[in-house]
Amino acid sequence: MSTEPSTEPSEDTAAPAHHWRSYGPLDLHPILWHAMTAFNEHGYHGTSVRDIAGRVGVTVPALYYHYENKQALLATLLETSMKDVLDRCRAAAAEAGDDPLPRFCGMVESIVLYMANRKGLAFLDTEIRSLEPENRARYVALRDYLEHMLLDTVEKGIARGTFTTPIPADAVRAVLIMCQGVANWYRTDGPLTAEEVAERHVLLSLGTVGFPGPTGDRAGAALPVSRRRTQKPRAAR
Repeated sequence: MSTEPSTEPSEDTAAPAHHWRSYGPLDLHPILWHAMTAFNEHGYHGTSVRDIAGRVGVTVPALYYHYENKQALLATLLETSMKDVLDRCRAAAAEAGDDPLPRFCGMVESIVLYMANRKGLAFLDTEIRSLEPENRARYVALRDYLEHMLLDTVEKGIARGTFTTPIPADAVRAVLIMCQGVANWYRTDGPLTAEEVAERHVLLSLGTVGFPGPTGDRAGAALPVSRRRTQKPRAAR
């Protein structure tokens, strides 16, 4: 098996530009679904293959017919998740065009929406420590690619005077850590919708990279809040 990481969008997860905000039910093989649930409940090392097989309703040999071992399940789930994030982020960037401001806003929005709508998959990033070296290298390469996409946009924004941070690499890492944290605390029955959480994180992220503030027509057009400012508060819906 090739050890070269792939950062190309896969056919089953690629999201056209006009669909990157849309989320339907999570479509996973039953074995992957139950493995994801078990890993989130008990941790990778606290979950046995027998436990996953029991949840699926198959024998352990039947599970091994589909996936080589427990490590293959974790690696598949993590890579599936990261490739979906990348596909959606690239779609958001393509929709925004070359202007660093809307491009950055779109990418941050897409990442936060993913963390809120795919919590089960996104939360598994905490299990990166459980990946074996080859699988870890492949996953880290995908994660680094996402970071480089954001960093490239921020650096172009600095060159144009849009962003002012003197430490773009650190700012981008801070943005990603903040966005990824949404998977830990967001609740669908909470006071904010996923879209509202994304709006707030875009504003926070703009502050992190040194954008002067959401003033003027150009900035307002780039912010997701401008697309939803007519929505009523969640409690009133």
